[in-house]
This record gives sequence, C-alpha cells and structure tokens, in this order.
Amino acid sequence: MPSALAHAPRPIHKVLIANRGEIAWRILRTAREMGIETVAVFSEADRMAPHVRHADWAFPIGPAPSSASYLRGESLIRLALEQKCQAIHPGYGFLSENAAFAKAVEEAGLVLVGPSSRSMEAMGNKVAAKQAVAGYEIPLVPGTDHPVSDPVQAAEIAQAIGFPLLIKAAAGGGGKGMRIVNRLEELHESLHLAISEATNAFGDGAVFLEKYIANPRHIEIQLMADDYGHTVYLFERECSIQRRHQKLVEEAPSSCLDADLRKAMGEAAVRVAQACGYRNAGTVEFLLDQDNRFYFLEMNTRLQVEHPVTECITGLDLVRLQFEMAAGLPLTLRQEDLRINGHSIELRICAEDPRNQFLPDLGKLIRFQPPQGPGVRLDSGYEEGMDIPVHYDPLLAKLIVHAPNRLAAIARMKRALDEFELAGPATTLDFGRWVMEQSAFVEGRFDTGFIAQYFRGAESLDTPLPPWESSASGSPLSLSEEIAIAAAVLQHQSSSQGTQSPTVQSASNHTIGATDAWQRLWNR
Repeated sequence: MPSALAHAPRPIHKVLIANRGEIAWRILRTAREMGIETVAVFSEADRMAPHVRHADWAFPIGPAPSSASYLRGESLIRLALEQKCQAIHPGYGFLSENAAFAKAVEEAGLVLVGPSSRSMEAMGNKVAAKQAVAGYEIPLVPGTDHPVSDPVQAAEIAQAIGFPLLIKAAAGGGGKGMRIVNRLEELHESLHLAISEATNAFGDGAVFLEKYIANPRHIEIQLMADDYGHTVYLFERECSIQRRHQKLVEEAPSSCLDADLRKAMGEAAVRVAQACGYRNAGTVEFLLDQDNRFYFLEMNTRLQVEHPVTECITGLDLVRLQFEMAAGLPLTLRQEDLRINGHSIELRICAEDPRNQFLPDLGKLIRFQPPQGPGVRLDSGYEEGMDIPVHYDPLLAKLIVHAPNRLAAIARMKRALDEFELAGPATTLDFGRWVMEQSAFVEGRFDTGFIAQYFRGAESLDTPLPPWESSASGSPLSLSEEIAIAAAVLQHQSSSQGTQSPTVQSASNHTIGATDAWQRLWNR
C-alpha cells in the first residue's frame, strides 16, 4: 500500500517512532492505516513489547534506563537516517518537547511529526511562553517572567507575589519540579527540591514562581495548525482529577463550560498558537477559577496522553492529522464545521497503589483482560504475562469510553471497570470506580483539590463486606463477581506453583490476596 503522504510537499513513506509503550503502538496503528512504514525502537526492558512485534522494523537502542536508550537523540536520528526514514514521531514524554532534539532532526533533513524547533523553544519553556504571549491578550497568572534560582531573590519575589505560591519547572510538566509553598519558611527547601527534580527530569533546573490559585479547574484546549496560518481548536478537555499535579481522569467536554466560555477559551488558545507561529498538534492549558476567569498555564508542544477523548467527541484521528500537518498538507477543517458529539471519559490505569499514597508498584501482569463492547476503547502497551519495568512511567493503559451524554459515559465507564480483569501489581482501577461513584464528580462539582478533599486511600476504597460475603445470603452471584472469583482461582494456581501470591482487582473494587480470595470462595 503506497503512503497516503507520497505526494505531499514533504513526503513521508517511513517513520521512526522514538517512544515506547501505548503511545508507540498508537502511532504505529495510524501509520499503518496511512501506508507509512514504521521503525520501532526498544530498550532491553521492552524487547517483548507489542509495538516491537507489530512494527515493520524494530531495533535495540540500549539498556533499560531512558538516559541510555530513549533519550539518546543523536542515536535515534542516526538510526532514522540509516533506515531511510523521512520522519521521526516523538510521541509524548522523552524527547517530545526537547527543542534541541527537534532542531537536530530538522538539521539532519528529517521531518519531526510535531511543531518546529522554534515554536517548541518558545512554548516548551514556561517562562519563554509567558513572554511570547504577553502581547496577545492572553490572561496570565501573576508571577515571574524569568527563571529563579537564588533563595534570597526568590524570597523577595515571593513576598511581592504573596502566599501561597507555586514553584514550577520551566522546561517540563507532569508535576515534576513543582512545589506549593504556603509560608516563607518553606521556600528555601522547596526551591532546592524543585530545582533538583527539574534537573533530573528534564536536564534543565530552571524554575519560576507564580501565584497559586486555590481550587481551580484544569481545562485544556486541543489545537491543530498547518503551515499556512490556519489553526482550529478541537474543544476542551477537563483534567481536574489529579494527584501530585498528574492527571488520572480526563473527560471531554467539560461539564462547567457553556458555549460562550468555550468559545472564549478556544479563541484564546488559537492566539497562543499564533504567538509562536505554531504548526501541528498542541494543547493550551488554562486554570479556571471559581468565578469562571481563566488564566494561561502553559502550552504542551506535543500530543497529549489524553488525546483519545478528543478523538471520541470529534471523530478525528489526531495522529493522522499530525502526519498530514508534518507533511505540509493544508488543514481542511473549518472551525464553524466542528461539533461536539457526545461525551468521553478516560481513566489512566497506572501501576500505583491508591491505598498507599499512589506509590508505584511492580510485578507481573498475571491477568490482563480488558473490557469490550460498544463505546469502549483501551490504549495499552502491555499484555498479559509482561513484567512492569521500574525504569519508566507507571502508566499501563488508558481506558476510554464514549457515550451520548456525560451520565451515560459514567455508566459505561463503570460497566467497563466491572468487566476489566487485572491481577498482579496494585493499580488505579478501583480508584477509577470510586471516582465514578462520587456525587461531586457525577454532578460536576469538583476541582483540582478533588482527591485531597474526598479521597482517603484504603478507607475510601474498602467496604465492610467483600463481594463474596455479601452474596452469601443465597442471592446469585453477578457476572462481575463470577469474573472476580475466576481471576482469584487462576491466580491461586499461579501462587501454588511457587510464584509470589498476587492481588486480585475486579468489578467490585476490592484488592485482596489471591490465596485469601480462594479461601473465601472455598468457605462459601
């Protein structure tokens, strides 16, 4: 099948995917539909990953640590040239917002499936981004417009801004290099920790200070832009359910935006893109306060983890649009033609223990059987039997549902969670079900403080009676309970063969030892 971009201004026949996990497989699928040949890369830890098997070619790039593999930009560019690729798709994370890497790709004569290095440099650094949009009528959070590293200077600025304030890494996101400071006495240590964390995560220790807006909503606008000055906004995503400034549940559209506010925020996001001559997919993030005033937070110069919810409500393939924009094709979408179709929710399934402050967990995916049915999608880079490596982000999969309206989407997500069979490491599955059942979430009465306000770890997740005991009165077991018991039996067999006794997670949102589950079943 010839490439759909064979006759584009910048033809793309073959692409190197400079990433791993679910996003590598996601990009690979669209590339295959477009007739673009794919080159996958993998570290020693990812040798058996699905994207490696499904790519047209796959090459090892080094040991498991990302610094020795996925972050080796020069090696990735050299491999792309050796394999006669025309383009590199960086996905998200790793090198996706590294302006120096983007420039090196351009200088090598390759196409980066993303924005130009100039746009990335302007928007990838939060301080530079604030400076770039200053003349475009974009509301900004009060704060510094330059990096801060000196504790004495930081104290002077902090007292001028007022407490509480936020220390943020200039070069990255995902909550890394970020600290809330409530008092002057906390500033010195928090500044040191933020700089250290930013240096380790992004190779850049620059941080800045800004006023901390208490209890905001986190709303982001998806953009798509071409080479010819045409930019559209593909509506918003609600990203307020977070822990440690990292998103866990996302949805589109937001339940708190009316048509006028949606249009105002969308048009502001377009102006942000125009401020730096932006091309390709990008996301402008805003904070929305309790009076519906919004403030520019940052621009993510890449595809977002949560892009599937936008795909669901628009019917668009964002990765396909990325490839088309990178190849120099004009954007044929018109803002007036775009419509929101239904409602979509995404749950990030991470190998983290919500009963233990969301600390990462490790182990083998002994049971991994995702749900199916109408309006259910799963993006994952893992399969049953795989080990969870310690070297990377703990994201295992993204469970996405789409339905005609928000309440129907919540019901569909609950049904999908009931069907999901996952055993091995602790995950955020049962946390997701807990969220779906909270009245504050269902009614749309929440903000970024949702978890801190309502979630109490094991106390929130554990109920007095497990499902098998609650069914002991003689009422028939539900299908979800039968699935949970079957999973427990399978895992008891695994533990009997000498492996570590795993945990069982299932429909009823209980995580217990497999042996205990077996004994409860036996005693019924």
